[in-house]
Amino acid sequence: MSNNRVAQILTITTMNLQNISKRKASSLSAIIGIACVVAILVGVLSIREGFRATLDRSGATDVAVVLRVGSDSEMSSGLSYEETRIIGDADSVVRENGLPLVSPELFVTVDVPLRSTGTPANVPFRGVATQAAALRQNFEITEGRMFTSGKFELIAGTSAAREFSGLSVGNTVHWGTTDWHVVGLFNDGGSVSESEVWTDVNVLQGAYNRGNTFQSMRVKLGSPEDLAGFKDDLSTIPHLNVRAMSEREYYSQQSKSVSRIISSIGYFVALLMGIGAIFGALNTMYSAISNRAREIATLRALGFGGAPVIVSVLTESMILGLIGGVAGCALAYLGFNNIHVSTLNFTSSSQVAFAFSVTPALLINGLFYSLILAFIGGVIPGLKAIRQPIVSGLRQL
Repeated sequence: MSNNRVAQILTITTMNLQNISKRKASSLSAIIGIACVVAILVGVLSIREGFRATLDRSGATDVAVVLRVGSDSEMSSGLSYEETRIIGDADSVVRENGLPLVSPELFVTVDVPLRSTGTPANVPFRGVATQAAALRQNFEITEGRMFTSGKFELIAGTSAAREFSGLSVGNTVHWGTTDWHVVGLFNDGGSVSESEVWTDVNVLQGAYNRGNTFQSMRVKLGSPEDLAGFKDDLSTIPHLNVRAMSEREYYSQQSKSVSRIISSIGYFVALLMGIGAIFGALNTMYSAISNRAREIATLRALGFGGAPVIVSVLTESMILGLIGGVAGCALAYLGFNNIHVSTLNFTSSSQVAFAFSVTPALLINGLFYSLILAFIGGVIPGLKAIRQPIVSGLRQL
C-alpha cells in the first residue's frame, strides 16, 4: 500500500472518529445492541461451561466404572452380586488389607424440593460400599459424620444441601417407605458427587426392594495404564457381560448431551439477537454516511480513493463493536459468573448442581462475535458510500 493511500486512510478515519460525538444516539444504540447480544451469548454458554467443568472434575483416570454392556448410564445398567464379586477378583484391582478396593453401587432418584422454587427435582440417591470414599480422590466430610452401615442414615453433598430442601445435618427425610436421618455433609473437590446423597448400599437395596443387585461398580486400579489390562481380564471371563471405562471417560460422556443442547440454544438465541444488532449497526453507519455524504463526495473529488472511505467506515464500526463487546463481556461476567443452579442430566434423569462459569475463552469468543457483527454492520454502508456518484453527493446539503 502506498504512503499516499495510508495517509488518506488516516485522514478520513480521524475525521470519522472525531465526529462520533455528533452521533451519540445512534452510536450508543449500536453499542447497546451488540453488548446485549454478547452478554446473552456468553451468559448462556457459561451454563455449558459450568456443567461441563463439574463433570470434568468428577473423574479419576485410575478408577474404572463397570456397567452392563449396552448401558450408557447407571440408570440402565444392572449387575448381580456374583458379577461384582468376579469383577473385584480381577488381577488389576488394587487391594488393601487383602481386600479389593471396590464399591458396588446402586443408584435411584428421589423427589426433593428445590430451595429456590419448592419445585420437586430428581436428586440422585446413591447406595455405596464402605470403601466408596477411598475411591473418590477429594472426598471429605465437612459437617457431621459418615453414615453407619446397616442404618437408615445418609450423607449429602454440599451442592445438594445448598440447592435442595431438607438436607441439613440433623434433619429427617421420608423417601419411599422409609425415614432417613441426615448425619453428615461432604465435599468432593467440586465434582458431580456433591450433587448426590449417599447411604449404605445394602440398606438402599432393602428399602427399594432391589434384592442383591447393583447397577455399577467402581474399581481402584494401580495406575491409568492398568485399565487396558483390566478390560482384558474381564473379557476373558465367560458369561460376564460388562464393559469398563475410566471414571473420567464416563463423566465426559455424561456431559455431552447437555452441552450440545445448551450450545444449540445459546448460538440460536445469539443468532437471532445478532441479526437485530447488525441492523442497529447498519442504521448507525448509514446515518453517519448520510450526514457526511457531501463531505465524502468532496474528498473523492479531491482525489481520495474508495478504499480509504471503506476502511474509515469499517474502523468506526469495529471500534463501536469492540466497545459493545467489552461492555457485554463485563455484563456477562458480573451477572452470570458463579451463579449456583441445578439442571437435569438427561443421561441419568437426575439433577446436577453446578455454578455458571464465564471462562476467558468465552470472553474471547464474545469479543470475536462482537467484531463480526460490527464488520457486517459497517461493510455494506461503506460500499454504498463509494458507489454513490460524486455529483449526487456534492448536491446534498
